[in-house]
Amino acid sequence: MKRPPNSGWATFFNGHAPDYEENDFTRNTIAEVDFLVEELRLKPGMAVLDVGCGTGRHAIELARRGLRITGIDISSGMLDQARRNARRAGVEVTWIESDATDFDLPADFDAVICLCEGAFGLLGAGDDPIGQPLAILRNIARAMRPGAQCLFTVLNAFAMCRKHSNSSVREDEFDPVTLSERSECSPECGDSPPLRERAFCPTELVLLFGLAGIEVTDIWGGTAGDWGRRPIDLDEIEIMVVGAKTTGPPRPPYKAFESG
Repeated sequence: MKRPPNSGWATFFNGHAPDYEENDFTRNTIAEVDFLVEELRLKPGMAVLDVGCGTGRHAIELARRGLRITGIDISSGMLDQARRNARRAGVEVTWIESDATDFDLPADFDAVICLCEGAFGLLGAGDDPIGQPLAILRNIARAMRPGAQCLFTVLNAFAMCRKHSNSSVREDEFDPVTLSERSECSPECGDSPPLRERAFCPTELVLLFGLAGIEVTDIWGGTAGDWGRRPIDLDEIEIMVVGAKTTGPPRPPYKAFESG
C-alpha cells in the first residue's frame, strides 16, 4: 500500500526553495562532485540517481560531465528551481517528484547519491525511525545494478547527542530513543506537526544498509565543505557512508570497520 506523502517536509522545502542556495553548505558543489566522480568511479554515459536532489546542484554538475542523471525530490518547489537551473546550465536531467519511501525505478543505475539530508533522516509525522529510512534504502537498492555503488551523507548521532542535554529531552527537543531532534518549520507549514530530523551512528548504518541489500564499504567524516577519506569527528554535523549493492549471499557487515 502506498504511504502518505511526507507533507510537512514537502511544505517546508517548497517554502525554502527560493533561498536554499544561499545556505553556506551549498558553496562547495564543484569539489564535492570531483569527490563523487573519483570515489564512485563515474564515467560519461553512466546512469546516476540523486535521491533528495533539491535544486539540483550535484545533479546538474554531474550532467555537465556527461552523466545521465535522474533526480528525485519530495518538493515541487525545489524541483521547479532545479528545472530552471538545468535550463540555464544547458543540460538534460530527468526530474521526478516523489517521497523517497515510495518511488520504484528499474535496476538501471550505476550509482546513487543521497546527500545533505535531502531525504534520508527526514521523519514525517508518525514515521517509524527504523522503518522509514529502511524503506528509502530498499527503494534505492532496487534501483541499483548489481555491484553499483552509492554514497550518502547523513546526520551524525554523536554530534546530535553531544549538543543536547537532559533538559532537551524533557522539552521534546531531542529524543534519545529515536536519535531525532525537533526542527524549525517555515511559516508556510502552518499547523503541521513538528518536523524531526533523524541522526545515525555507524553501526546501525551498516545494519540498515545490509538489511536493504547494500554492503557498507567505508564510513568517513562527511560534513559539507570537508569531505574526505578521514575519521569521523565527534562534533561534526554529518557522516559519509559508501556502499555497494551486494551480488551474492549476505556477508558479515564488518568490512566498513576493518581500517579502524
